[in-house]
Amino acid sequence: MDSNISLDCADGIATIALNNPAKLNAVNAAMWRGLSAAMQRVANDPSIRCVILRGVGDEAFAAGGDIEEFLTVRATVDDALHYHEELVAGALEAVRNCAVPTVAAIRGACIGGGLEIAGCCDIRIAGESSRFGAPINRLGFSMYPGEMAGLLALVGPAVVLEILLEGRILDAREALQKGLLSRVVDDGKVFGEAAACAARIRAGAPLVARWHKQWVKRLMGGTPLSEAEKRQAFDFLATDDYREGLDAFLNKRTPRFTGR
Repeated sequence: MDSNISLDCADGIATIALNNPAKLNAVNAAMWRGLSAAMQRVANDPSIRCVILRGVGDEAFAAGGDIEEFLTVRATVDDALHYHEELVAGALEAVRNCAVPTVAAIRGACIGGGLEIAGCCDIRIAGESSRFGAPINRLGFSMYPGEMAGLLALVGPAVVLEILLEGRILDAREALQKGLLSRVVDDGKVFGEAAACAARIRAGAPLVARWHKQWVKRLMGGTPLSEAEKRQAFDFLATDDYREGLDAFLNKRTPRFTGR
């Protein structure tokens, strides 16, 4: 795994950190690969019940892509297609399609590629002084359509066009109002609130969390559920966790879920 992506696991919670503080955690090609690899490791670990994504330090989640390397990694159309279709898309899809719940803990700048990563997470918690946008119109290039699609699904065309056409940087409260965020807290409480959020997720039945993510994604497709899918929605009836949850409720005790 790339040294600029760290992965720490403890008590069922994985923390993945973007680590390039000298450039406000700007994501370079190796970091896109490393993020994808870290997410794959999480997906293959049945003990993980929640993932927190964050940037190292307090100044940035990620201030976009590493512009300095664009002269080499995006020098030609073929290079650019490889960069966006393989490296960036691979990482974003790994975050978006992770079966385990994901929480973005955002301090400081969350710009461009950083906004794309955070937008793929299930829950986004930001500090009051965090900043959001994609002012790439000032750099002379457009957002790749595959990456724009993720933001479109999150906030819709009006907000995406406002962000891209104006190139304006939004504060946390405006980002919350426009649907880019789940909640805003004091700067000093961001990582603590993300940890508390992950702990609440960890306390629930892990299979249920996965099913909730699965059904939200399925329902966003717009087509009616088949009869087989309707029956599949009751797969929980055969799980140990369902029996444990009911027994714990009836006996007024804390459930001990095993993911089976």
